[in-house]
Amino acid sequence: MKLFEESMYRLIVETSTNLPGDVRRAVNRGRASEDAATRAGLALATIAQNIEMAEQEVSPICQDTGMPTFIVHTPVGANQIEMKKAIYSAVIRATKDGKLRPNSVDSLTGANSGDNLGPGTPVIHFEQWEQDKVDVRLILKGGGCENKNIQYSLPAELEGLGKAGRDLDGIRKCIMHAVYQAQGQGCSAGFIGVGIGGDRTTGYELAKHQLFRHVEDVNPNEDLAKLEDYILENANKLGIGTMGFGGEVTLLGCKIGAMNRLPASFFVSVAYNCWAFRRQGVLVEPETGEITDWLYEAGSEVQMNANSETAVSQAEDSGPSDSKSREVVLQTPISEEQIRSLRVGDVVVIRGEMHTGRDALHKYLMDHDAPIDLNGSVIYHCGPVMMQDEEGWHVKAAGPTTSIREEPYQGDILKKFGIRAVIGKGGMGPKTLQALQEHGGVYLNAIGGAAQYYARCIKKVNGVDFMEFGIPEAMWHLEVDGFAAIVTMDSHGNSLHADVSKDSAEKLAMFKEPVFS
Repeated sequence: MKLFEESMYRLIVETSTNLPGDVRRAVNRGRASEDAATRAGLALATIAQNIEMAEQEVSPICQDTGMPTFIVHTPVGANQIEMKKAIYSAVIRATKDGKLRPNSVDSLTGANSGDNLGPGTPVIHFEQWEQDKVDVRLILKGGGCENKNIQYSLPAELEGLGKAGRDLDGIRKCIMHAVYQAQGQGCSAGFIGVGIGGDRTTGYELAKHQLFRHVEDVNPNEDLAKLEDYILENANKLGIGTMGFGGEVTLLGCKIGAMNRLPASFFVSVAYNCWAFRRQGVLVEPETGEITDWLYEAGSEVQMNANSETAVSQAEDSGPSDSKSREVVLQTPISEEQIRSLRVGDVVVIRGEMHTGRDALHKYLMDHDAPIDLNGSVIYHCGPVMMQDEEGWHVKAAGPTTSIREEPYQGDILKKFGIRAVIGKGGMGPKTLQALQEHGGVYLNAIGGAAQYYARCIKKVNGVDFMEFGIPEAMWHLEVDGFAAIVTMDSHGNSLHADVSKDSAEKLAMFKEPVFS
């Protein structure tokens, strides 16, 4: 199988940079259902633009290229040991070429391996079958949506929905609650795979396997087919919307599978996946390792109808309230007076220098000084994909990461260093909101997954600190122009995220009564 390593490299590149046709059609259906003038409609337009940019640039759709997970079916007699070695080599090469971000981190020391290899990474599952081809499926599922996976043990008492029993209606309630609890933190509008039964481990595995199904297929189990249709229709009535901005489109796909269970256990496992639904598969000739067929329709065959002029900064309407949004250009460093003038719904366009900062940096800054003056600065919750050549560092992908992980630190760091703006996705909690009021700061929500859209706004890498944390966790100093995001938490105590959460909780209660007997 001399060509197997090259085939795996091609599979990784295609999965990371080019969404398949069924996913693109789902995004297009979502755009058609959303008012283009709202925040959610604007986000979907930016997403469509980002999908096209990633394909054209052959660069990662999202900077978080996730945990590479391979499902490999082989004929009897295939050398799985050599195939695993070839997959490892392909992963190393793809990481070096900037198609995968180095995401393998030692759980005890926090050290990044730098090549995506390490105990447990990448994930490779082998299974023999009676066919004469090798079938390899790959999913790249980022940490933001992986963190919104959830597992229920029935019977259970669910917020807003009451008791969920060990029946189809109890399963229905679990899935609706799973969508609700994700809010916008999993980069909605998303896709979910659901596993009914099994044990705790196999239930999650079954749920993730559902994500390999085609978006437009029909479940052969009539009851599960009805449940899939029900969830897709009614989850979009929760009003969470794209990025949690509120709106009509929260879910783009729902696939459900079931397996037997122990009498004492009844698990419902939900695997949440963001709109950047990166999965692909190939059939490989076992003698040569050459790809004979791609298992999902090529993304380039489905156009996103993305307007190259579409940008976050071109919103004319701030959303469902029908009030007009403002566009405010801010040059760093930013004053408190400028921040106090902003309100939820404003579109902010940043020029100047900003600094990335994720988990490791926030933890460090709690007890240490910053390497540079951060007064009036902007912190971007981002772990970019970076490449280095003789001219220096270059940003290959740079979308936001989920901000709520920094909630224990963010308010204290804002006040300690005089930071005026934080950019991320999914919003933050009450401690940060209070600090924004007291100190004079804002939270800006960028479009999750739009890694190519934002990379284009970065004009220069001015420097980097804390490379010992690894590329994603290092503090990158970036010169930007035209970097646009929406104020979702302001210095006056207003939070769009809290408002959407409250509204969706009220709507969730509408689904309390039984539907399936």
